[in-house]
Amino acid sequence: MTMRVNKVLPQPAELKEMFPLSENMKCLKRKRDEEIRNIFTGKSEKFIVIVGPCSADNEDAVCEYTERLAKVNEKLSDKLMIIPRIYTNKPRTTGSGYKGMLHQPEPDKAPDLFAGICAIRKMHIHAMEISGLTSADEMLYPENRSYLDDVLSYEAIGARSVENQQHRLTASGMDIPIGMKNPTSGDLAVMLNSILAAQKGHNFIYRGQDVTTNGNPYAHAILRGGVDKYGTCIPNYHYEDLARLMELYEKWDLKNPAIIVDANHSNSNKKHREQIRIVSEVLHSRNYNSDLKHLVKGVMIESYLVEGTQSIDSKRVYGKSITDPCIGWNDTEALLYKIAQMC
Repeated sequence: MTMRVNKVLPQPAELKEMFPLSENMKCLKRKRDEEIRNIFTGKSEKFIVIVGPCSADNEDAVCEYTERLAKVNEKLSDKLMIIPRIYTNKPRTTGSGYKGMLHQPEPDKAPDLFAGICAIRKMHIHAMEISGLTSADEMLYPENRSYLDDVLSYEAIGARSVENQQHRLTASGMDIPIGMKNPTSGDLAVMLNSILAAQKGHNFIYRGQDVTTNGNPYAHAILRGGVDKYGTCIPNYHYEDLARLMELYEKWDLKNPAIIVDANHSNSNKKHREQIRIVSEVLHSRNYNSDLKHLVKGVMIESYLVEGTQSIDSKRVYGKSITDPCIGWNDTEALLYKIAQMC
């Protein structure tokens, strides 16, 4: 065989014993989960803002960022539900490059998956403890989410994973909202099929066990733009795009219709400062149409302490992205206040 075993990793229950969640943090998560679910069911009109670095590469910088978010949250929590974006897995189109803290807790060193699963759990808990905010991550590897399933309040399935059966089935067994991104082609039917699958119950193999799920009624759409056959980005955050998806939602038998708009990726053509304008346009669209205001529940923003991006092999700047470029903290803080004013 060409596959070799490097190390047997601990089971999720063992890792949770190594890095346990305190009773206070368990209580915090239950409270936050309920607040977020209430937004998706329409019981709350708060606007969701999932905001943070493209990839969480450094615990100190990520925790400083979430601590700053917490201070803003103290002033805006009556209107906004701020969810720190702490993404510890980085999808790679060609399979090469930095794959996130799960693989490389030290970005410029060799992969170490045991150190990685310890590092990401420790970081998520630390961020909760200092900020009082529970976070979001991407479900890139469905079987790995068990290492974090007691700390996350939101998860997303990416454009390249949304057609995968195991992602859809795993999502059906979650009790927190999970966003399904449209695929890179921009095909909305693929995304809606994924939502439909996640909202149904299933029987399948998960981590070597025969499991049955009840379905996740909080599975919903994330619009992230698409790419045509020539590689040209086609955004899908405009008013007409939102209205089109609203029409499609009405035709499908889906629970709790909801849209989150990803302001970066193919919507911004990875021009990070465009996120500020895109978020503003989405809010204008919501305010113009009361039905859209009910349907569009929030936005995703890629942001870090320092604006831009940098290479891993450079003399790295603390709090600056090593993957896609992000807006910096000053722009982020101003944007959060603007969102609250427009909601």
